[in-house]
Amino acid sequence: MTSSDSPDNAAETPETPAARTGVAAMDWAAASADPQYRAAVVDLLGALAYGELAAFERLAEDAKLAPTMADKAELAKMASAEFHHFERLWDRLAEIGEEPTHAMEPFVAAYDGFHKQTAPSDWLEGLVKAYVGDSIASDFYREVAARLDSDTRALVLAVLDDTGHGGFAVEKVRAAIDADPRVGGRLALWARRLMGEALSQSQRVVADRDALSTMLVGGVADGFDLAEVGRMFSRITEAHTKRMAALGLAA
Repeated sequence: MTSSDSPDNAAETPETPAARTGVAAMDWAAASADPQYRAAVVDLLGALAYGELAAFERLAEDAKLAPTMADKAELAKMASAEFHHFERLWDRLAEIGEEPTHAMEPFVAAYDGFHKQTAPSDWLEGLVKAYVGDSIASDFYREVAARLDSDTRALVLAVLDDTGHGGFAVEKVRAAIDADPRVGGRLALWARRLMGEALSQSQRVVADRDALSTMLVGGVADGFDLAEVGRMFSRITEAHTKRMAALGLAA
């Protein structure tokens, strides 16, 4: 995933480490004794793993649209980082006794559908898609990570580390707008479309998986209640607005 840890570019999580209780204060060995929690984590890791694999594939495709050799090399490096994240998730699923491909399978349709509906028409749309779409997904997973056991939380946060795409996208998009201000309006409309599609995808993934949805609305240990789910999506929307400003686009 391509996301930044800075306050301007990521939704703030609802807890600090000092406030962690329940499952969030446990390690995997203790927390996974609850079969429903274990199922939720397997779903989460499966969704993340396929998301990282899809990000790798997309960045590799975006590199073909890059206008310079230097840009192609930069995107190839980012794609490599995404694949490394994918490998870590694959290895973790295998380590806890789960078949990685089986864990990823339920999320293939949602991810592939999103990417099919939001195929960029050019280099700049591809940059905005990776910056905006992936960052929204990363914010969502960071929110969930606050309620995970310490071992799983550390892994999730590690694979959400910025691959460098955020700063790269901001630099290139701002330069394009400076060169031709008309580009800004088109990309702003594109980013708004991405926002809607990304939020819809996140909601569909949660709704389709009972263990994940139960964890979010409060059925597993320290899960969110319904009001907190609403506040979570508000924080994600606010972070999106900040990212749009960083790109020089209107939210």
